[in-house]
Amino acid sequence: MADRPARNWLARIMRRSPVIPVVKLHGVIAADQRQGRLNIANVGPLLERAFAIKSAPAVAIVINSPGGSPVQSRLISKRIRDLADEHDKPVLVFVEDAAASGGYFIAVAGDEIIVDPSSIVGSIGVIMAGFGFVGALEKLGIDRRVHTAGNNKSTLDPFLPEKQSDIERVKQFELDIHGVFIDAVKARRGNKLKADDDVLFTGEWWTGLRGVELGLVDAIGDLHQTLRDRFGRDVELRMIAPKRGWLSLPRFGFSASGLTSDLAATIEDRAAWARFGL
Repeated sequence: MADRPARNWLARIMRRSPVIPVVKLHGVIAADQRQGRLNIANVGPLLERAFAIKSAPAVAIVINSPGGSPVQSRLISKRIRDLADEHDKPVLVFVEDAAASGGYFIAVAGDEIIVDPSSIVGSIGVIMAGFGFVGALEKLGIDRRVHTAGNNKSTLDPFLPEKQSDIERVKQFELDIHGVFIDAVKARRGNKLKADDDVLFTGEWWTGLRGVELGLVDAIGDLHQTLRDRFGRDVELRMIAPKRGWLSLPRFGFSASGLTSDLAATIEDRAAWARFGL
């Protein structure tokens, strides 16, 4: 009897806590290789490292994105599913502030989507926006010269009045992309969806609470409590972060073009978040 505490201590040491890899996807989805952007080039290696942990009973993905590139969104979503099938692991997606538009496209790759009551989800639509400066150059005394080969090479020129043919072509382009998005949601969510297409696929977005009612997401919860409830209080969360090399270190010096580019990207990112009041 005296050695029972010792045996219990040894048993606790031998019994390994389950490890859940966690991949955090935060930012606007875009192809350019810039800090704070999500694309298959920088997300793919993180996903591969997460799914490579053989002992992990599941993979957790935390999403906080207002959307962005439809191509990069689909590529990331597909990569998640390919790895999940290859390694036979369930994927739990946790939404923080938003999984909207392309962010939701990525979220549907999960076997379950868990949200905060106030998370923003949905926005299953496509948008293209720009400005019109018709007459602006003439008032400034500037003569603009544009030469093209191909009747439709110049579409929606901001310095010319809109042409109906341009609008119709852009609209068809948007409808094609929207169809891809809708098909992906239906393929992944299937009979979980609890509303008609004319409700779900209008581009509208909802709170997490409403998302549960509509079947766009599965449950209200948070990362730590959900994983503890499912895998035990001793579950270990292993954050999968980008590896830092000398190429990722801050660059010192001044570049006017680089500064302008960074400023434009920051404004673009803020505009993407601002659409949802974030």
